[in-house]
Amino acid sequence: MLSNQEIHEALCAPGQFFEWETVEVRGVPTRTWKNAPRNLGAVLAQGAAAGGSRDFIVLGEERISHVRHLQLVEALAASLVDELGVRKGDRVAIAMRNIPEWSIAFFAAARVGAVAVALNSFGNGAELAYTLDDSAATVVIADGERIERLATVAGALDGRTVIGTRLDDRKGTADLPAGILPFSALTEREHGPVDVDVEPDDLATIFYTSGSTANPKGVVGTHRNACANLMNMMFVGARTMQRDATPSATPAGPTVQMLSVPLFHATGCHATLVGTAAFGGTLVLIRRWDAEVALDLMERERVTSFSGVPTMLWDLLNAPSVDRRDLSALQRFGGGGAASPPALSRRIRERFPTVIAATGYGLTETSALTTSINGSDYQNRPASVGAPVPVAEVRIVGDDGSDVQPGDSGEIWVRGPNVCAGYWSRTELAAVPFEDGWLRSGDLGRFDDEGFLYIVDRLKDIVIRGGENISTLEVEAALMEHPAVLEATVFAVGHPTLGEEVGAVVHVAAGSPSTADDLRAHVGTLLAAHKVPAHVWLSAEPLPRSDTGKLLKRAIRATYSPLAGSA
Repeated sequence: MLSNQEIHEALCAPGQFFEWETVEVRGVPTRTWKNAPRNLGAVLAQGAAAGGSRDFIVLGEERISHVRHLQLVEALAASLVDELGVRKGDRVAIAMRNIPEWSIAFFAAARVGAVAVALNSFGNGAELAYTLDDSAATVVIADGERIERLATVAGALDGRTVIGTRLDDRKGTADLPAGILPFSALTEREHGPVDVDVEPDDLATIFYTSGSTANPKGVVGTHRNACANLMNMMFVGARTMQRDATPSATPAGPTVQMLSVPLFHATGCHATLVGTAAFGGTLVLIRRWDAEVALDLMERERVTSFSGVPTMLWDLLNAPSVDRRDLSALQRFGGGGAASPPALSRRIRERFPTVIAATGYGLTETSALTTSINGSDYQNRPASVGAPVPVAEVRIVGDDGSDVQPGDSGEIWVRGPNVCAGYWSRTELAAVPFEDGWLRSGDLGRFDDEGFLYIVDRLKDIVIRGGENISTLEVEAALMEHPAVLEATVFAVGHPTLGEEVGAVVHVAAGSPSTADDLRAHVGTLLAAHKVPAHVWLSAEPLPRSDTGKLLKRAIRATYSPLAGSA
C-alpha cells in the first residue's frame, strides 16, 4: 500500500487536478488548491450543469431539480440586488429549518457577494434576535416559525426587510408582523442577468458557534474557505482510491446523500449541501431526527451516503427494524461532530461489511474538513480521525510553543485555505485573531509515525487526577466496548486531595443486569487503574442531547457532579 505522502506527491504533482500553489491570504502565504472554483456561484453552476434535471433536493413529496434550483437562485439573487438593494458585504440572515428554501437563499446571497448569516433554527426568540443584532443583517429570509419567534422580541425585526416562506407552518397562532415579502414572489419574477464579481477572499458566511463566551461567536468564512473544503472532500475520495486500490473505494454514480444535521452548521452546509450541489447529487432532507423515519427515507430514496454525529449512527444500528431494511444502495457511512469510539467502527463493519465507513476532524473555523479517514485505514485505525489533506497544515504544539514528537500530545493548530477569516464583532470582521494564520483549536491531539491524527480530548475536558492527565474520550471509548453500554459520557468531578477524579454517566440497555461495579471492572481490564471511573451513574433512559444529536456533556456534569460528594 502506498503511503499518504507518496499519494499526495502523485496526486498533487504539477499539472494534476489537485496541484496546489502558495498565495497570500490575509497577509499570510497560504497553500491552496490551484484548480479550486473561484466562488460558490461557480460551484452551483458547475453542479447544475452536471445534475441537470436530476433531483437535487427532496423533502417529503417535494422535489427540486438542479436546473430548477439554479433558476430559483438566480431569480432571488436578482431580487436581492434590484428590488432590495443588497450589495457585496451586506449580511443576509437565513432563519429556517432544513427546507429547500434554505439552499436557495444561501446560494442567492453567495451569488451577489452578500454574507449569508446562518441562524440557529432551534433558538428561541431572544437567541435569534441576538444573532440578528450582532450580525447587523439588513435582510432576513425566514420560515413562519422563526418569524413568529422573532416577533416575540420587541424591535428584533425593526429596520430589516423580512422575506417569508411557509408562513402557515408554525406552532403558534399569533399574528405575524406586517410587511413580509413573499419568498415565492421574489423567486418567480422576471429578471435580467446577475452580474456581480465575487472574489475568492470575499466574505461568504457567518456561522454562530458556542464557545467559552456567554454568547455565541460569529465565525466568518470566505468563498475560498468553502471552495477549499469542497476540493478537500474530492481529494479524500481520490486518496482513498489510491490507498485501497479497489473499485468500491469510490461510490459509483451520483450520490444520494441524507442530510441529518442542520444546514446552519458548517458540516450541513459546506460538507453536505455544497458538496452535493457541486457533484450533481441528490440531497434528502428529514424534518427532525428519528432513526425509523431516516431508515424509511434511506429505503425509498435509495440513499447511497449517510453522515451524522456518532449518536445518530448508533441510533440507526440499534433501530429495531434495521435488519429488515433494504439498504443495498448504501455505500458510505460518515461520522463527525463528536468523538467516534472504535466500537462504532466495528459495529458498522459487522452490520454493513460492504459499506465504506469514514470519520474526520474539523471545526466551524476550518470550514468542516481538515483530516479524514475511511476504508481500510479506518478499519485498521478506528481511534484515528485520519491524515490531513495536503493544503491543511496541522501542528501538535506543546506548552512551550514548539512542536512535539509523534506519539506525544499537544494542542492541535491548523493553517490553510479552509481556516476562517476570523470572528464577527457587532458590525464588522474583528482583527485577525490567528497569529501567522495558525488557528489554535483548543483540542489535544497526537500524530502517529505515519501521520495519522488522534484526538486526545478537549483541553477543557481533560481530567487532572493527582497531576495525571486523563482523556475523557479514552475512558468513554473503553466504556462503549461493554455490550450493555449504549451511551457514555465522562467528566471530572472534584476530589479534596486529588483535585479531580473520573466520573461517568452511562445509558445501559434495558434489562441489563450490569452494575456500576461491573462497568468499573470492565474499564479496569482495558485501562490503567487511575483512569477507572471513581463514580459511575447508570441511566435507564437515553442521555440528554442537543437538537443536533450531541450529548449535553456540560448539563450532565452539572447534574451528576454534586452527587459525588454524597456517594
